[in-house]
Formats: sequence, C-alpha cells, structure tokens
Amino acid sequence: MNKEISLEKAGRFFFFSIIQTILHWSLPPVRVWLLRLLGATVGKDCVVLDCSFSNAYHYGFRKLTIGDRCFIGDEVMIDLRGGVVMEDWVTVSNRVNLVTHMNVGYQGHPLQKTYPTKESPITLQRGCFIGTAATILSGVSVGRESVVGAGAVVTHSVLNNRVVVGVPAKRVRT
Repeated sequence: MNKEISLEKAGRFFFFSIIQTILHWSLPPVRVWLLRLLGATVGKDCVVLDCSFSNAYHYGFRKLTIGDRCFIGDEVMIDLRGGVVMEDWVTVSNRVNLVTHMNVGYQGHPLQKTYPTKESPITLQRGCFIGTAATILSGVSVGRESVVGAGAVVTHSVLNNRVVVGVPAKRVRT
C-alpha cells in the first residue's frame, strides 16, 4: 500500500463510499435528512436529487452548507474537500461540477512543485442559477442572481446580476 494512503484514510474512504451508495438510493427528502445527520447544514424546503459527493473522506460533510429553497439536480458532482456554500434560492442544474480543490498526484509527482495541492471553497450566492454541465472551479464565488450558462467553465468569481457563458466563462450581459 502506498505510504500516503494510511489504513485510517482507506477506512474513511470505504465508509464514505458506503454513505454515497446510501445517498444514491435515497429519496430526496431522506437524502436531505441524511446530509444533515452527516454534518451538512441544509436549510428548509430544499430538493437534492441524485448527486455525488467526492472527497468526503477528508472532512466529512461539515464543509457543505445549503441555504433555504435550494435545488440541486441529478448527476451534480460536489467536491467537499474545499467546502461549498449555497445561499438561499440557489439552483444547480443537472451534471454541474463543483470542484473545490486541485491535486496533481502523490508527493514526489513531477508537477507537485509547480502546482501544489490547493483547496478553496466555492460560494453560490443568493438566487444564482448554474446551467446544465457547467463547471465551477476552486475559490470561485458566483454573485447574487447571476446566471452561469450551460457548459460554462467558471475560473474567476462572477459579480452580482451577471450572465456568464463559455470556456472560460465570460460576461455577456448585466
């Protein structure tokens, strides 16, 4: 076994893989209840469809905050390592990726010196909408009532009341 993967870390990975399976087979109201039980903060009247949570074995679900009346669609991938905050009225469409960290590989990987492991939270502010298959990268904040177009890759924070589209995402409208 690689020395970076301890028995404890392997056990946590196994445990959270089982949790992911249970979440996958749960109905949305039960899924919300389970997320709260696992340490996430989830507001009232939220719908969490069949999404996946990666890197839970690092910190569990305590870095996940979902406000009131949020909707998270099917096949959304939420990387929990850096933390995700969704304020009230946020909509995350199907197949969105919320990527909160970067890690190019094990210690000793030739790119580690140039690109050290980094984790930063993603914040989706009140009333924003994230379109289908968009990707939001580490450290990004999407402003209040902003729209991220389908398939966009958001590498920098978005101001309030903006519409961004493309790869990388650029403002098309205020």
